[in-house]
Amino acid sequence: MILRPFAWPEYVWAVAGAALLVLLGLLPVAAALAGVARGTDVYLFLIGMMLLAELARQEGLFDWLAARAARLAKGSATRLFTLVFGVGTLVTVFLSNDATAVVLTPAVAAVVRAAQAKHPLPYLLACAFIANAASFVLPISNPANLVIYGSQMPPLLDWLPRYALPSLAAILATYGMLRLTQRAALRAPVVSDIAVPALSAGGRMAALGIAGTACVLLLASAWDWPLGLPTFVAGLAATGLVLLRSDCGPLAVARGIAWGVLPLVAGLFVLVEALERTGVTAALARLLAELVQHSVPLAGWVAALVTGFGSNLVNNLPAGLVAGRVVE
Repeated sequence: MILRPFAWPEYVWAVAGAALLVLLGLLPVAAALAGVARGTDVYLFLIGMMLLAELARQEGLFDWLAARAARLAKGSATRLFTLVFGVGTLVTVFLSNDATAVVLTPAVAAVVRAAQAKHPLPYLLACAFIANAASFVLPISNPANLVIYGSQMPPLLDWLPRYALPSLAAILATYGMLRLTQRAALRAPVVSDIAVPALSAGGRMAALGIAGTACVLLLASAWDWPLGLPTFVAGLAATGLVLLRSDCGPLAVARGIAWGVLPLVAGLFVLVEALERTGVTAALARLLAELVQHSVPLAGWVAALVTGFGSNLVNNLPAGLVAGRVVE
């Protein structure tokens, strides 16, 4: 899955690994199905968020936001960078970091070209880094949050005291470091007189759908409800409303969604189920418990460093799944 031989997508290898465990008799079919079922809330959340992101992309909402940022910059590269960073923060917080990395970044790249920025890299780095830095502001800001916490997801009023200040620090530190390292590239002026595409009725409806979904999910999180079903229902409702006002058809929306992420996550849940049955997660949990008895801060640092290293090595979803099971 890491090397992706033959350039096949990641989900092929995750599903193949899960199927191989079953075919070789290393994992009972019932256990594999139980592993798949554990991810139901995550699948529903991903579908809802992917629907919203694809609607916003097809209706030109991200193009409009990026173009408006370029106009508001009034020729200042630094101001344009700050506005792009701000838009990326909002998209990450309320629509997930995947939307920022996959959907907003191409829109920003197109606007940066139109603005004739001599150095486009700072704006693309802003999208890439804020997708990480702001991904813990809310439970919905990163699908990996649902993967890590699973059924133990804290309610919103418990989440915010725990993550609000660290997230703010991460966002400010990221902005400061990018401004510092990219200061030379941000000295050149940019063109501000670029055409702002008209936001269609479907685009306005997509924006309302995203705002409405964010409100629904904040309430669901505050009441400690699982986030998958509300996200799925809100995404479907927004899709229906947008399609009523848009020339875009449901098949076009469906074709634009990266459905491969669903079998990828399902395969990973099965693989982690196998790790549980072989005692790997139990052994890691014992090691963590011993570290906690020795020193809680040390245990926290070790867990964070190992999880961070694993996320960079194999992807944050499998690393988060294993980490969540170990802590449980």
